[in-house]
Amino acid sequence: MTTTLNNYNNSIYETNYTDKYNGVVRVSNGENYGTGTLLYDGRSIITAAHIFEGHDTDNITVYFDTQRGSIGYSATLTVYENYDLSNSNGDVAILTLEEHPSLLYQRYDIYRSSLEIGNDFTMVGYGAYGSGSTGELESDTLLKLKTQNTFEADFYDIDASLSTNLAWEPLKNSILAADFDDGSTSTDALGNILNSRDTGVGITEGMIASGDSGGAAFIDGLVAGVASYSASISSDGIKTDINDTVDSSFGELGAWQRVSYYSQWIDQTIRSNYTNAPTSKEEVQTAIYEKDEGISYTYFLLEFLGDRTNIADDITLEYSTRDGLANAGEDYIETSGVITLYEDESSVVIPVEIIGDTIVEEDETFYLDVTNPSYGSFGEKLTLTAVRTIVNDDFMIG
Repeated sequence: MTTTLNNYNNSIYETNYTDKYNGVVRVSNGENYGTGTLLYDGRSIITAAHIFEGHDTDNITVYFDTQRGSIGYSATLTVYENYDLSNSNGDVAILTLEEHPSLLYQRYDIYRSSLEIGNDFTMVGYGAYGSGSTGELESDTLLKLKTQNTFEADFYDIDASLSTNLAWEPLKNSILAADFDDGSTSTDALGNILNSRDTGVGITEGMIASGDSGGAAFIDGLVAGVASYSASISSDGIKTDINDTVDSSFGELGAWQRVSYYSQWIDQTIRSNYTNAPTSKEEVQTAIYEKDEGISYTYFLLEFLGDRTNIADDITLEYSTRDGLANAGEDYIETSGVITLYEDESSVVIPVEIIGDTIVEEDETFYLDVTNPSYGSFGEKLTLTAVRTIVNDDFMIG
């Protein structure tokens, strides 16, 4: 991750295996590596498709940081169905872990609004480091750093500008752009191309570099972008890049795949990978046995009982878990977010992760509350609530 300071060890760029970005991970197939992010279901990693292009995809490992180094999990790959390598469109992939990582790692929901442009974001990745004045440096040391920037444009608008002539064709509304400013107008690439004047966020300004591919751009803690590529672009003969190399130096542009554009594919890919999820209310299990160790799922099934064929729009609802006798962080992993029933769906599954242990204890309950439907109503100020009982399966001999 290239930063504006020569000293990349400045604490403002540091991350830690216990902080809120510890769900950002390194992904590798043994030949190439990039960055990914653990999503809301606790087993899915969102990353960039191009990391695996032309490489072995049968031996993918996802590495989580720990106090003693890193721990690896095997994963399978699903690439966006319309991925277009030549134009870097649809550069999104989902890795499905073979097992759940520790509850200590953050799970993240995705950004579902289309209001990214104009928002500051935090990017996190394992990419090359250096400074905006020198570009990325060569090193064998891996560091996960965080920096900030601002989404200023849709890459399609850059291509449509009369002052540029891109060698590739960005898909409209699907790729977000940010430039790397040093605080002056001379390196303000988007200011020169689109007259979108913004000279940066100051000392925390950064840009993606080699190895950051697939890394998340967070807006308000939600994954809004997936790091895809960087570029050096001239406008009407004016070149803002401080050198002639695409190396994440001042004056260059970064491109992030717009997660909100791909939200349906992301959600439905994750749902297709759930194991033993119910497809009808008859299959729903309201009592679940905890395991002696590790993490497993319990599922809530949300059904729309109206005539779905007459509703063309997606239906969104908010959901959140709530303690009963069971406690979040001890018995289950707390979760909340927005769930969407897409146009072709009349029901949707909400997974909650159950934490296994060998402690002898009574059966415990927790709740899932659903509110704020975008279509229809539960009744004035009412909440739809379901309950799950975690059945103790540990025995004690006296």
